[in-house]
Amino acid sequence: MRLLSSVGFSLAIFLAAPAFAQDRAAGSDDDVHTGDPIIVTAPYVRSLDILGNVSVLEGDELARDIRGQIGDTLTRQAGVSATSFAPGASRPVLRGFSGERVRVLTDGIGSIDVSNTSADHAVTIDPLTVERIEILRGPAVLLFGSQAIGGAVNLFDRRIPRKVPADHVHIDAIGGYATAANDRNIGSSIDVALTPQIVAHLDGSWRKTGDARSGGFVYAPGIRDDLLHLAEHEVEEGHLDEAAELTADANRRGKIPNTASETWTAAGGLSLINDGGQLGISVSYYDSKYGVPSRPGTEHHEEGEEEEGHDHGEAPVTIGLKQWRADLRGEVEMGDGFFDKLRIRAGFADYEHTEFEGDEVGTVFTNQGVEGRLELAQNDRGGWRGASGIQYSHRDFNAIGAEAFVPRNLTDQFALFTLQEWTLGSLGVEAAARYETTDVRAPALGIARSFGTLSGALGANYDISNSAKIGLSVARAVRAPSAEELFSNGPHIATQSFEVGDVNLKREASWGAEASFKVKTEAFSLSLTGYSNWFDNFIYSEATGGEEDELPVFQYFQRDARVWGFEAEASARLAQIGGFNIVGDVVADMTRAKIKGGDHVPRIPAMRVLGGLEAQGERIDARAEVEWTDDQTRIAPFETATKGFTLVNASISWRPLPDTKNLTLSLAANNIFDIEARRHASFTKDYVPLIGRDIRITARASF
Repeated sequence: MRLLSSVGFSLAIFLAAPAFAQDRAAGSDDDVHTGDPIIVTAPYVRSLDILGNVSVLEGDELARDIRGQIGDTLTRQAGVSATSFAPGASRPVLRGFSGERVRVLTDGIGSIDVSNTSADHAVTIDPLTVERIEILRGPAVLLFGSQAIGGAVNLFDRRIPRKVPADHVHIDAIGGYATAANDRNIGSSIDVALTPQIVAHLDGSWRKTGDARSGGFVYAPGIRDDLLHLAEHEVEEGHLDEAAELTADANRRGKIPNTASETWTAAGGLSLINDGGQLGISVSYYDSKYGVPSRPGTEHHEEGEEEEGHDHGEAPVTIGLKQWRADLRGEVEMGDGFFDKLRIRAGFADYEHTEFEGDEVGTVFTNQGVEGRLELAQNDRGGWRGASGIQYSHRDFNAIGAEAFVPRNLTDQFALFTLQEWTLGSLGVEAAARYETTDVRAPALGIARSFGTLSGALGANYDISNSAKIGLSVARAVRAPSAEELFSNGPHIATQSFEVGDVNLKREASWGAEASFKVKTEAFSLSLTGYSNWFDNFIYSEATGGEEDELPVFQYFQRDARVWGFEAEASARLAQIGGFNIVGDVVADMTRAKIKGGDHVPRIPAMRVLGGLEAQGERIDARAEVEWTDDQTRIAPFETATKGFTLVNASISWRPLPDTKNLTLSLAANNIFDIEARRHASFTKDYVPLIGRDIRITARASF
């Protein structure tokens, strides 16, 4: 029986939270050693290569790079860094943007957690359950919300099956071990065809790590100098034991204190799939506990502080979080008329996390949210196609406890959007527009703010030849300030800061321009992209130099700013030796960001170049690479500079089964020379370095 169009449409109206879905890339699901990726995020746009710049991570490459958090998984990609607050909490940084300017999506809608509110909050998506990741940059990401002004990361899993398994049952599994943090992990999923049209899905994952091990000193020079100075003071006071403890702390190497973690997930889904379309649901659970490292010295108090209640940092801080989530995706084929498909996508989540100070409950954060999209995709009409839709989201956020730095707040967003594409011979043109309303309320403060924003983009590319094209786009993007930027006012123990918002913040707006040049042949590919954004009322958080409750004050400010930079990727087939193709590749990126008047924007990643040499064979791939990161001395007031570093990595993958590529065994060595490295984008870089030498063994299977 065909899936009735009226069923999908009525269900979308009933939800009152419209949604959208994506198509799965064409090709065999059983082949985990894939070839050139097919961009599927917006199937009505040809690879988003006019208004967007897209990178894809999947298959063996994803298995090699996979880490506990999505931010650390993506750092080899062009234009991507990570917040790296702790091994248990790391969010992507795209072109220097993070937090409220980067959306982390699961199958097209938000993760519905609180990872955007603070760098110590984890993303509730386990990369072990993900089969494909798309990194989206440029003006086309406005389709996903004004919060995607810096870019979006879209993760795909199989929790709502998209196709009926060819052999009635399909199994995916991945597992591994890594030495630097005693990292043990496993994830698996199964799809079963219950009938020719109904598919059931189950998946689960588990990861447990100990404290991570650094490649040099745990603490940066500034902190080490402070500790040694305190040790000298203790010697003068005759406190030799305390002096010895401080000296040992200053010279600490190896394990990074309080960085252990444990995460597990479980999910089930069901889909009805036939010629008329598809409709599916899933329910999932995410549970994680991880340590939040403390800046050393915060446990040393002046006499009488405890009686006054200033006890920040006395006990190790850990975060325990959990999320229940329900998702729906549907697609209705609409025939050969003006519209091709109706797509719906919706999700609801109930999230809670607790910040523990030792064994005592500190602050509890809760978040209930719903997000959805409905879109109508058009059939191709002589080179013209596109899609239009509506999007809605609701968030009810609360923080309970002595250090609830944000009051309870509610946010509602509603948006209309469209993207249209025209192909005129060698010329391609795209135009996108989005109108969005945002209502943010803090009932306890009696404050409500409403914002209307209109964003748009126009772009064109031209095929110089069959293998080369140039592109240019311009965009106007406008974003409403978030509840955290507006209402924060209090101590936050996990970040060891006193956070202050500004209820009078205005809309943040920018003009952006992006130019690209791309070449792709059988033996060579090159992609060069330059971008620039001119911001009015840019919102940012910066240390003021003041203190409240014995914590440094970080306040939200708003000034004009400019952000500019480039991304470059190249790959070339250099030779063929025996049965191996020898391929060289390079990735480079740089971002600069300055506030009008001269100050630099805080936590902007330094310039980075990564080059690799790979031997690609039928059964074996081997790779060696070097990643160089420059010093970052372009810093904001009260921010410390970050020394550059060079990492050397190597890996080998083996597909042992003859006549199939369904099983891959990998061995990787990262940071081979065990050097000390820190990411400038991290709030905790001075006391949470990157991990040292790490030997990783991974097995990945798909049958």
